[in-house]
Amino acid sequence: MTTNEKRLGTLFALGSVYITRRAKEELSQEDIRRMLERHAKGDWGSVGPEDWVANEQALVHEMRLLSAYVSEAGKRVWVITESDRSATTILFPDEY
Repeated sequence: MTTNEKRLGTLFALGSVYITRRAKEELSQEDIRRMLERHAKGDWGSVGPEDWVANEQALVHEMRLLSAYVSEAGKRVWVITESDRSATTILFPDEY
């Protein structure tokens, strides 16, 4: 964990942050900020119990992390961080 992560209270590095074109057009800056903040702090949002446990294990075993949130407009959004923590992508589930 880096000094920056400790200072921000995050559990892992997001790496480079990417957002699909459609998600960028349809999400507010506040949605994006809030989702990234929650994801980096280990609040996985509305994933099921199995995915929640998988994410907790992924923190230890350096595997992919998946969070699911609902935007201000009521749209379901995924935030995925790669296993090597090099990149995090914000997208709609149908874009996966």
